[in-house]
Amino acid sequence: MSYSVITALVLGLSSSLHCLAMCGGIIGALSMSLKKEVRENRWNLLSYVLAYNLGRITSYVVAGLLIGTLGPTIFTAISPQYGHTALRIFAALFMVGTGLYLGGWFPRFSFVENMGVPLWKIIEPVSKRFIPPQTRLHALIFGAIWGWLPCGLVYSALIMTATAGGAVQGAVFMLVFGIGTLPAVCATGIMTGRVLSFLRTSYAKQFAGIIMIVLGLMSLFYAGVAHWGEVFTFGHEGH
Repeated sequence: MSYSVITALVLGLSSSLHCLAMCGGIIGALSMSLKKEVRENRWNLLSYVLAYNLGRITSYVVAGLLIGTLGPTIFTAISPQYGHTALRIFAALFMVGTGLYLGGWFPRFSFVENMGVPLWKIIEPVSKRFIPPQTRLHALIFGAIWGWLPCGLVYSALIMTATAGGAVQGAVFMLVFGIGTLPAVCATGIMTGRVLSFLRTSYAKQFAGIIMIVLGLMSLFYAGVAHWGEVFTFGHEGH
């Protein structure tokens, strides 16, 4: 398993606690809005939850495909020679900031999520057409829309995606990230109340934040300490 796949999986798992607070509530509301005969049948309910998550992860994959495609262009715009390294360093630092935010130590980092609000205001009203979802297809479409909900943790993953190396790699990175978020998002209907209560505590979020910070620092090291000098002198290339 490559380093980038491991990074995507761990990032998704760490992000899952934040997803529990946001998407978990959405899943709960989605489940309560379903027909009584669907809610009372565990397997029918699970199929709707899975359809929602399939839609959500599909939106991540599409975003990863787009960002992965733009990656080489971004590298060149930063620096033809050192753009990739510079972007990896930025992605690692962004991940550290996200970890600090998740742990509650850097609340101002929430401004990152505000960047996606204008787009969200355009597409969010469309999701209301599929609530309550009458079919699994409606749940799928609803999930695909809510996958674009402004989230700093998803943005952190997307920045890492830009360094993945291409469109396919970017799509795979976000697919693995989405799979990593599944445990917490599906936890609403699976885990006991005590477990869910613990996962929502500040201690659990701080633990997840520490994991992300460590992952970011590891990514920073992986980017190559030897390249730091190159990155900060790329403006003098050819001199």
